[in-house]
Amino acid sequence: MRVDKFLKLSRLVKRRTAAQEMILVGAVRLNGRTIKPSAAVRIGDKIEVAYPRRVLSVEVLTTDEREIKRGVPCASAVLERRLPPDEDRDVS
Repeated sequence: MRVDKFLKLSRLVKRRTAAQEMILVGAVRLNGRTIKPSAAVRIGDKIEVAYPRRVLSVEVLTTDEREIKRGVPCASAVLERRLPPDEDRDVS
């Protein structure tokens, strides 16, 4: 399964186009490497998603689209790191 589709189906990202954009800017890594939206995801792969305030690392449990749509857990959270707020945003 494509990584952009997996991110959408697993609800790590709300829309597939948003997943594609995140991948293209380098906010998503597969097994520690930057990737393209069409990269294949396999069971056991580690996906790291950088959101604005946190970084979430998950391990892929299944890539079967039918199972994911039925509600079978498709990813297991491995690590979640909170990022400190940007000090540049301080408005005086």
